Amino acid sequence: MVKRRIIQIDEDKCNGCGLCAQACHEGAIGMVDGKAKLLRDDYCDGLGDCLPVCPTGAITFVEREALPYDEEAVKANQAKKQANNLPCGCPGTQSKRLQRAEAPQASENTDVPSRLNQWPVQIKLVPVNAPYFNGAHLLVAADCTAFAYGDFHNKFIKNRITLIGCPKLDSGDYAEKLTEILRNNDIKSLTIVRMEVPCCGGIEYAATRALQASGKFIPWQVVTISTSGEILE
Repeated sequence: MVKRRIIQIDEDKCNGCGLCAQACHEGAIGMVDGKAKLLRDDYCDGLGDCLPVCPTGAITFVEREALPYDEEAVKANQAKKQANNLPCGCPGTQSKRLQRAEAPQASENTDVPSRLNQWPVQIKLVPVNAPYFNGAHLLVAADCTAFAYGDFHNKFIKNRITLIGCPKLDSGDYAEKLTEILRNNDIKSLTIVRMEVPCCGGIEYAATRALQASGKFIPWQVVTISTSGEILE
C-alpha cells in the first residue's frame, strides 16, 4: 500500500448515468446497483479522465492509502475484454447482431392490440396532475426496453400508466417531476423497467429517489432487461 492520489465517488451525488465508467479506460469504475463504484484501486491511475464527464460533481480526488497503479493488470484486463468482444466503452454502445428464431406468421389483417392507456408517455411531456394518475399502477421505463423485450405491451404496459425516458440522452433529472407525480396522485404501485447497460441506472435512481422524496409507501419493483431481450431480474 502506498499513499497516493486516487478518485473518490460520493454515492449521494451520483445519478447513475454511467458516463464515468465509460470514460475510465482502465476499467477501475463500474456500475453497482445503479451507482458508480471504484471497483479496484490498482486500476485507477489517478489521472481523472472520469472527473470532467460527471454531471453532478460526484467524483473528486483524495490522498489516501491504496494499492499502487498496476499497468500490467490493466492491460491484461483490457485484453480479456477485447477477447470477449467487449470494448472498454459504454456497454450500451456495443454493436452486435441478435439471432432470432422465425416468429409465427401473423394473418395479414391481424394487428396485435396496443395496451397503452394514455398519451403522452414521455416523462418530460406528461402533466403532473393528469386525471389518469389517480388510482394508477405506474410504469417508469427506459425507452429502449420496449424495443428489446418482445411482449412489452402485455407484460408491462397492460393495466399501467406508462412513462418513458432516456437518462443518457435527455437533459436534466427526472426525479423532481416524478416526485410531484407520486406525491400529488393516488399511485397504487411503481414498476421500473430498465436496460442492463450502466447508463440506464439513471432512470432507476431517479424513480427510487422520487419515491423516497414523495413520502409515499407503495409497492415497487425494478425489472432489468438484457440487450438480447430477456428479463434478468
